[in-house]
Amino acid sequence: MVLDLKVEFVLQKRPTFAHSKIQKDKATFYYFDKQIFSGTNIMSTQNTTSSARQFVSIVVSAYNEEANIDELYCQLCKHLQPLNITYELIFVNDGSKDATKAKILALQTQDKKVKLVDFVRNFGHEIAMTAGMDFSQGDAVIFMDADLQHPPQLLAQMIHEWQAGKDMVLTKRVDNQAESAFGKWRGKMFYKVLNSLSDFEIPAQTPDFRLIDSKFVTVMQQMKENNRMFRGLISWIGCENQTTLDFEAPKRFAGESKYSVFKLLGLAIDSVLAFSVKPLRFAMYIGIVSIIIASIIGLSMIISYLTTDNYQTTGYATTALLVIFLGSVQLISLGIIGEYIGRIHIESKNRPLYIADFYGEATK
Repeated sequence: MVLDLKVEFVLQKRPTFAHSKIQKDKATFYYFDKQIFSGTNIMSTQNTTSSARQFVSIVVSAYNEEANIDELYCQLCKHLQPLNITYELIFVNDGSKDATKAKILALQTQDKKVKLVDFVRNFGHEIAMTAGMDFSQGDAVIFMDADLQHPPQLLAQMIHEWQAGKDMVLTKRVDNQAESAFGKWRGKMFYKVLNSLSDFEIPAQTPDFRLIDSKFVTVMQQMKENNRMFRGLISWIGCENQTTLDFEAPKRFAGESKYSVFKLLGLAIDSVLAFSVKPLRFAMYIGIVSIIIASIIGLSMIISYLTTDNYQTTGYATTALLVIFLGSVQLISLGIIGEYIGRIHIESKNRPLYIADFYGEATK
């Protein structure tokens, strides 16, 4: 049996959505269904009435998830088929080394709604969601993971909220059966540190399991940064017409989490540097504190010299202490500045975010 598939080798380049913005005095104004300029009749590029909200793209990022694909597909079909909607299932294979790709292609032989974006190598979870979003055709996009910790039974309620008029439907994880007490504490600290250093409030325990209306998908497709965090981008957009659904995350159906402590630490650093310049200010504050400390030490030495008879000191300990202290401050400051410069260097190359094969046919 020969499967007739549309296969494309894609060097990802951002599409230009000229219809979704207005240029005026070098400023870009995105518009949806609101009139921005007085006396101008601006028609929305997206029909946001409930009658038009009928086509949903489900984007599933997968990395070495061969044991979960079939069960996830069955669960998705079980909860989506009773709904009076059109949908597509876009699986993004993030450079898996197991049979994840073969499993998805096997599903495609029996269901044309299944699409596959196949990365040539591992580009990371955030980029995988970006690729699924780029290939989506729906009036809304739902992002979820392939490990079944994002419960498919919540999809109906998310779609109902969207059809009732919400532009974004976020989720909040109130409990995670797969996490230990230390893991839960680590997650709380992650958001606490992130929000203390970020310029935008990112709600705690809000995973990537969310629904976004296509008009905001269009906005997010204009964001080209390599080091990205979807949760931060959502907060940056600042959509007010949204709601949040609580859920309890079950244990993984199969396999183990791909996020190690070091990967989570890297995600935290990327998130802070992508949405804030506070670390640079922190380096400046350390410098100011260092000047104050050095001044106090110097003043105390002068007072001791003037008030103490036969004042004698070699000064070795004080000199060594000051050199070590100021050297450490300089290294920390240079490290922070270097992180920002490194990201500028990466972004300036303007390389494609990903390289992928696409297997599928247009749903519309």
